[in-house]
Formats: sequence, structure tokens, C-alpha cells
Amino acid sequence: MKKRIVILGAGESGTGSAVLALKQGFNVFVSDKGQIKDKYKEILAGHKIKWEEGNHTEKEILSADEVIKSPGIKEDTQVVVRLLEKGIPVISEIEFAGRYATGIKICVTGSNGKTTVTSLIYHILNKAGKNVAMTGNIGNSFAMAVAERPHDYYVIELSSFQLDGMFDFKAEVGVLMNITPDHLDRYNYKLQNYIDSKFRITRNQTKSDFLIFWADDPIIKAELAKKEFGMTLLPFSDTSVKNMAAYIDDKSLIIDFPNKTNLMTIHELALKGRHNIYNSMAAAIAGKVLNIRKDVIRESLADFQGVEHRLEPVIKVSGINFINDSKATNVNSTWYALECMETDVVWIVGGVDKGNDYSELFPVVKQKVRAVVCLGKDNKKIMEAFKDRVPTIVETTSMDEAVKAAYYLAKKGETVLLSPCCASFDLFNNYEDRGRQFKAAVRNL
Repeated sequence: MKKRIVILGAGESGTGSAVLALKQGFNVFVSDKGQIKDKYKEILAGHKIKWEEGNHTEKEILSADEVIKSPGIKEDTQVVVRLLEKGIPVISEIEFAGRYATGIKICVTGSNGKTTVTSLIYHILNKAGKNVAMTGNIGNSFAMAVAERPHDYYVIELSSFQLDGMFDFKAEVGVLMNITPDHLDRYNYKLQNYIDSKFRITRNQTKSDFLIFWADDPIIKAELAKKEFGMTLLPFSDTSVKNMAAYIDDKSLIIDFPNKTNLMTIHELALKGRHNIYNSMAAAIAGKVLNIRKDVIRESLADFQGVEHRLEPVIKVSGINFINDSKATNVNSTWYALECMETDVVWIVGGVDKGNDYSELFPVVKQKVRAVVCLGKDNKKIMEAFKDRVPTIVETTSMDEAVKAAYYLAKKGETVLLSPCCASFDLFNNYEDRGRQFKAAVRNL
């Protein structure tokens, strides 16, 4: 009899998992507690995959041999608890697809920078003419990429939620950018739980595998010191030189793996700002690990176009710069955005707070921010945090209102920065929706 796979959640990862499971000969059923988007219904119907929406029918779900859970569904959801009580394995799409992926898996995680680094590594491999797919948290299902055709390389962006459901999966090349408090609402407000989740990227790695990481991150440093790790460690830093796989020397980016190469000056990098130097170093090391030629890596880092919703310049209106950083959903991300601003800022901030501590923003806000525009259903915590630190704070509840308020407050030569520091789900479908609404509102000024 065919093994029965049940998939919880019919978004990007769930639909991809369903198609792959069907291709691998399983009996497949998809269940979504909410409404399934039309584009995913069409894919499921096209493959004659059984599905339900608006409900989880326990009888159907509890008859599974194995369950693939969407990363958005919490572990303490009733149906997941029941499955685990019955001893039915609950895994992630990444775990499932990893069983059938024959190519090299380059996996990128971190609280910030992971989308940029994933895109940069993909850009390098693509430019080198490799057969490569860019997948994972970046919005393309890893399972669907595996189902469609074999690839030699998979560059996979991994969120902590995706890492949580991984057990036997292995990253041949892991990239760990940084760890700062994020999503603590999903981790019982315990930072160590979140750290453990991020460190699952090292799971099953052996001597022939690689971990690229930011050497100056205090949390990563402390965690690596706790035990012996078997993989090859490739640290990078802009402050240290000794034993680094990449470092900065007199404004030059040096890669010291497998041998020493003066790659390029930091002024030649397409992406500006200190955090983008880290992102470029991580991607360059990955390129060297994968034996990509130096000139291809250099060219890729010099002509990279950037990521939508990450410090994305929109347009200038009346001499005011508008920048879309909707992807900044935590404090650390917003800190980097503010830190690399070269003018005074009118800052649009707010949304669903994930247990943020705004105090680490106080020095950079004092230095850069002239006015704050709150955009969210509940702005109390933000207003309380900055009321004595910024002379002007206004509250808004729609993107149009926020953009108009910021435009009114900003002066010629200044920057209006949307860098929300929070999740988007109070007023928007996701951070992409928030970013697109921002760009549309700016263009309508």
C-alpha cells in the first residue's frame, strides 16, 4: 500500500511538497485551516491532489504515515499536538525535499541579511553558468524546485521555523550571518531556544562540509565555544584578520580560502553600508568553497542589483529620498538601515511587535532620526520608547496616511525610510505587500 503523506498548509511550501510527494509515489492529502489562494488551488487541481480548506479534518490527518507542516503553523497547534501524541512524524518541507535533492545545498540563515546573501550566492553561481535554483524562505519552494527537475546547486534561505522541522537534512555549505533576538513569541520568549533553532543549520555536518559565519557576533562566538563542531569553520570579519576566511585590509576585501586573494576594494561592491560588506564577504567565501573563479565572484559582487524591499531606493519627490526597507522586521535589521543613512531621516515604523527591545536603537535614532511616523494598529510601545528621544511622533493607520505624513514632515535633502522593525500582519498580508503599498503611495504623491 502507498505511504500516506498529509500536508498542513497549502501555501508555497505546502503546494510544492504536495507535488513532490505525488511525484515520489505517495498518497497525498493537503489540509489548510484558512483559505487556499487560487494559484495554489490550480496547481493542486492540475495534479489531481486531494485538498480541503477552512478546516483540519482530524480523521484524514491522523491517518497519515508522515506529516509535512508549513513553517507558519505553530508547534502547539491542536492538530500538531495530536499528531505528536500519536507518534506520527511531523517534518518540514526542507527535510522532505532534502531526501530527493541530488545537488549541493548551500543554506543561509541568520536574523538579518539572509535574503541578500542567498540572492548574492545565486547570482554568483548563475553568472558562472551553473545549473542552480534559489529556494526556501525567499519565496520559492525548495520541494517544487526538486520536483520540477534536478539541479546541481540549491541556494536555500532558511528561517528558524524551517530549521525547526529538520532532522536528517544536511547543508553541505551552511552560512550563519548573525543571531539577534527575533520571533521570541514563537520560542517561549527564551533567546536560547531561538539560538538552538538557528544552530540546527550545523546539524549532521561533517568534516567535508562548511560553516561560513560572522566571527564578531557575540552569540555565535559563545555558542561555537560550547562544544566541538566537526565541519570546516570559515569565519569572516571586518575587524579581525587572524584565522579569517575573509577580512578587510586597507579598504580591500581579502578572501583567505583556500589561498589568499585580494578580491576587490569595498568601494567596488554594488551594495553599500557596513552590513553589506558582511553579506558580500559571506557570499564570496561560498563562491570560493564552490570553486567559482575569482573574476566571476568579483564581477557578481560589483553588478548585483539588490533585493526588493531591502534598503530599496524608490524615487525622489521634491528632493526627498524615499527608501523601502519593508523587509526589516526586527530591531537589528532596522539598526543597520538607520546606521547607513547619510541624511536626516523621517522614519516610518510599526506593525506587530515580536517582543522587541527598542533600547538598542536609541543612540542611532538620536543621531539620525528627526521625526517618527508610527504605522500600525497598536503603536503604544513604540511611542513610549521614543517619546523623549524624537521631537516629532505621529500616529497613522494606513500606508497612504503614513507616506503623506512623512512627506509633510521631511525637508529637501532628507530621507523618508520605511523600516518597520515589526511584522506586517496587522495591516498587510506580508512584508512584500507592505513594501509594494509603500512604493505605490510614494509614486502617488
